[in-house]
Amino acid sequence: MFYRSWDAVRWVHREGFQSLLKLYDPDKYLIVLFSKKHTPAGTISVGIDATDLFDRYDEEYEDVPGSSFPQIEINKMHISQSIEAPLTSTDTAILSGNLSTQNGNGGGSINLALRRVTSAKGWGELEFGAGDLHGPLFGMKIFRNLTPRCFITTNCALQFSSRGVRPGLTTVLARNLDKNTMGYLQWRWGIQSAMNTSIVRDTKTSHFTVAMQLGIPHSFMMVSYQHKFQDEDQTRVKGSLKAGFFGTIVEYGAERKISRHSVLGATVSVGVPQGVSLKIKLNRASQTYFFPVHLTDQLLPSAVFYATVGPLVIYFAMHRLVIKPYLRAQKERELEKQRENTASDMLQKKQEAEAAVRLMQESVRRIIEAEEARMGLIVVNAWYGKFVNDNSRKNEKVKVIDVTVPLQCLVKDSKLILTEASKAGLPGFYDPCVGEEKSLKVLYQFRGVLHQVMSADNEALRIPKQCK
Repeated sequence: MFYRSWDAVRWVHREGFQSLLKLYDPDKYLIVLFSKKHTPAGTISVGIDATDLFDRYDEEYEDVPGSSFPQIEINKMHISQSIEAPLTSTDTAILSGNLSTQNGNGGGSINLALRRVTSAKGWGELEFGAGDLHGPLFGMKIFRNLTPRCFITTNCALQFSSRGVRPGLTTVLARNLDKNTMGYLQWRWGIQSAMNTSIVRDTKTSHFTVAMQLGIPHSFMMVSYQHKFQDEDQTRVKGSLKAGFFGTIVEYGAERKISRHSVLGATVSVGVPQGVSLKIKLNRASQTYFFPVHLTDQLLPSAVFYATVGPLVIYFAMHRLVIKPYLRAQKERELEKQRENTASDMLQKKQEAEAAVRLMQESVRRIIEAEEARMGLIVVNAWYGKFVNDNSRKNEKVKVIDVTVPLQCLVKDSKLILTEASKAGLPGFYDPCVGEEKSLKVLYQFRGVLHQVMSADNEALRIPKQCK
């Protein structure tokens, strides 16, 4: 069952403006799948201080034993977890909590939110929170579709602390500019008041964001671009430039899918006065592991070089020595298990195919006689399955079957036409290698001349080639 996305505000504050575009559908507005099963989402962040690698002052350590080795420390940690529990078809409870520590000092908080879908155009949410660093928190969020291509979200909050009550108000107005582009206007008052506007364009091959903020104390302009490669590993390369009153930051990095549910990414951040940092992020299903490594407070070319080259060398080494062998072994185990589960079914289909081939013999004989008389299409040999190289010919008999008779039976008027579907479902065929890529190789004679063709399992086949 689909609902308008009552997650809009939550995504704005947690992921940023560009994340909302991922939920947007111009025909269905903002939609999310409302499921009875919700996997807990969490984030673990471990901040690492490695400035001793590049910013060392040897004269300060001359009298300290063991000072020849740089010290790498964990200076901050953050853990957050949240889970959604549907109460009714319109009501949902969200429980979340977080713990943070930095340089030996830390704190945490816990929040409970109750959300209700009031209509097809909107929802409302009440939030209650408390922590050891701040007092109780009371908040209210409202989402509303104004038009089919425009929505607004409002978040009101009251933070109680030793300094008194701190009110806050955040309003986001968003509009779909075209099929792939969204525009956002945000106004924040109270805690870190600011006005922010951004345009996000997300296509199949790219993601582009431009944003500008005027606020107290942070004002900046930001441009970012991400290129999406259409490969199996969903590789993405990104870069961004952010300039404001507090300095300038240039970031570049990449991310890649390393397994079915895991995505690994690395980003190098170079800025003034922040220095050089390396940020490593691993997304595993709904869990995020984040490791920001601060390398230096200065703009050192050596730090930029090692932050860029180091992760690449480590990744390719790990990919070749660990990840690739592991995925290959995992795939082999899955294929073996799949073969075991389908062994009896495969044997039955093999027997049915052999029986069908026997019944085709007389029809095939008449078709061949007719084709020979007109010098038409005669299938000399045909094989179906996984074709292996010369070093693995021992397994070829197991993975390839002879389908000469079934193919000749499909010849009509000197033509053979197969549609874009798996050939395993054709009469006289069966799957000799379940779960693996298969091909069809045909050696045929037409007008007295031999031809050979090979096509993928789901690829359409038309022979002879001049057949329209």
